[in-house]
Amino acid sequence: NLDGTESAIYIKQSIFSGYSFPQKIERSIGMSMIRSLSHMLLSGIFIAGGADAFLKPGPRVNKVEASGIPEPEKAVVFNGAVMVIAGLALALGIAPKLAATVLLSSLVPTTVVGHAFWKEETVAGRKNQLTQFFKNLGLIGGLMLVLQEK
Repeated sequence: NLDGTESAIYIKQSIFSGYSFPQKIERSIGMSMIRSLSHMLLSGIFIAGGADAFLKPGPRVNKVEASGIPEPEKAVVFNGAVMVIAGLALALGIAPKLAATVLLSSLVPTTVVGHAFWKEETVAGRKNQLTQFFKNLGLIGGLMLVLQEK
């Protein structure tokens, strides 16, 4: 009775009889592919959201201004550029731990300033911002996992 991983190993070994495929190497290759795919999936929201903030700062500027950050439009544009660059680095596997650290340093204040659900006056607004706040907490968790990789 073989599970999926064991059957894949068995099939590879039977197809390539005479060649050795140590399990450790196969699992390492599989984990490397999963890690790369995970980085690409995680980075998408930073690239897309960062590009949007960079190109169309819009209502984000009002929230940043209300929080007391100087030059709010420049801050939003800069934050967007940082997210795009670090997101691309993460997606491409270029210094992924550094990229995750940069994204974390950008995402924490973005979450507090941009999704302050406790300041919302309507139930719908509070619910929407709470959802976005929790989404960002999930992204923070994903970035923290990148920092724990070998």
